[in-house]
Amino acid sequence: MTSANRSRPEAGGGKHGSRADSASPGASAGRPRDPAIEEAIIQATRRRLASDGYSSMTIGDIVADAGVTRPTLYRRWANKYDLVIDALRYGLRKQREAYPPLDMDGLASREAFTEAVRRLDPRYYNDKAMALHGNFMAEVERAPGLLEQLREHGVRPRCEELLLTLVSLQRRGAVREDADLDMVVSLCFGSYFADYLRTGREVPADFAEQVVAALWPAIAADGET
Repeated sequence: MTSANRSRPEAGGGKHGSRADSASPGASAGRPRDPAIEEAIIQATRRRLASDGYSSMTIGDIVADAGVTRPTLYRRWANKYDLVIDALRYGLRKQREAYPPLDMDGLASREAFTEAVRRLDPRYYNDKAMALHGNFMAEVERAPGLLEQLREHGVRPRCEELLLTLVSLQRRGAVREDADLDMVVSLCFGSYFADYLRTGREVPADFAEQVVAALWPAIAADGET
């Protein structure tokens, strides 16, 4: 969340090859791409990532699941790493699009904090997200770029939204000036992983409210309830 942490992810994760950020399936010249085929491949990749992990999943499994051929896949992605990066970005983009902009003016201070905490949940769009995070952490030695991409395009945007919400609440006088906002963000985000590792359950509907109930008294300015 600080400028020191905004280093550019390793392109391609070393041995997996480089890949420009602007690259996308179908960027090269050739026949028009069928979005339905690309969607099928992306969805098959996401399922395999969650069930098998990056190292164990194969192109053969993906094309079989998607009902396409290897040449069809390789016309769009040069290798497994590039395909996985696009599958990851697809899911993260869909999650961001599922949330409307946070209406700070229309929410009371505690409600705004609660809504921002709710949006931290990695499972909001993908119920296999916890397995995906675990798989990418397990691959950090072999493919460090995967975890960096997850941090850059998944973790950082969600955490920054909460941080900006807290800054806005601090400016309106609802949050104490001496509150450690970065620590609050880490505690809120980490709570989802801690609950999953401790219980393995689906996140309760009122989980964000529970987190806020524990933290709000510690950071709220005098007079805030």
